[in-house]
Amino acid sequence: MTSFDDRARAFEAKFAHDADMTFKATARRNKLLGLWAAGLLGKSEDEAAEYARGVIKSDFEEAGHEDVVRKVVADLDGRADADAVRAKMDELMVVAKAQLISEL
Repeated sequence: MTSFDDRARAFEAKFAHDADMTFKATARRNKLLGLWAAGLLGKSEDEAAEYARGVIKSDFEEAGHEDVVRKVVADLDGRADADAVRAKMDELMVVAKAQLISEL
């Protein structure tokens, strides 16, 4: 085995790890966004948890995060516009990544 093979395997492992962390951070961000939106909607703790699961699931409808934005904006019914939801998503992505790093 050559050092080139070792480097290739290391690169593949890093790529897989980074992709996994991005997936987990996005799912965590969507959960946090769902909990935030549920708070604006006045949902109970159990309802908020269920709503957050629905937000996570909505991200699998299409590539990107616009499917999540559309769902949350529609559900909030004027309480927040798409730009506010996107800004909150950006804010919560930082929180989600920090939470994941602290769990390592």
